[in-house]
Amino acid sequence: MNQQQLIDNIAKVSSRVRLAAEKSQRKECDIRVLAVSKTRPAEAIRVASQAGLSEFGENYLQEALDKMADLADLNLVWHFIGPIQSNKTRAIAEHFQWVHSVDRLKIAERLSQQRPDNLDPLNICLQINLSSEASKSGVAPQQAAELLRGAAALPRIRVRGLMAIPAPTQDQAQQRKNFAELRELLEALKLEVPYLDTLSMGMSADLESAIAEGATIVRIGTDLFGARDG
Repeated sequence: MNQQQLIDNIAKVSSRVRLAAEKSQRKECDIRVLAVSKTRPAEAIRVASQAGLSEFGENYLQEALDKMADLADLNLVWHFIGPIQSNKTRAIAEHFQWVHSVDRLKIAERLSQQRPDNLDPLNICLQINLSSEASKSGVAPQQAAELLRGAAALPRIRVRGLMAIPAPTQDQAQQRKNFAELRELLEALKLEVPYLDTLSMGMSADLESAIAEGATIVRIGTDLFGARDG
């Protein structure tokens, strides 16, 4: 993909977010586009940054660290959005500002212990497995409150909200139903932890449905950077 295509794609996604916000009577400024930049070269991130994006999501730790080094001159916000192995938590805690994929208290504890004192607390989202699929990461909705209580008590991290990757569907009513389930869970959890403010949900194919149900972060890869090879 050339630079102009990427710039045009960013404009198209921004327009979709704006229209979806207007339709839902929400403020566009309350919805952030997280550019999913896994497997994309650092130069594409640089172009996206110049076109107005500032937040980037990575799944693979070493790849992300290499890109961070290449782009250290830019003021970017890095989100870790992939499954977390225990032996990767120190580097994640040291280099990222957000983690969307916390689904076990052990991981939250390690991130808390390993977050450097000179950095702001690490923002985390609890990943919820809405469909209880064995192949997917995430805590079951009925176990979310217990995980939240444990994570919210830890220093050096701040639980901001919930993330989910529902089973893909082109049925907009089903999309809305899935996202509504996550929103309702967040609203219930806010009775215990009132400062929760983040719903990380929605991707290229369903961002309108996610925004209609309250998404504050939409994670967009394909519609920005194009389809990945393979």
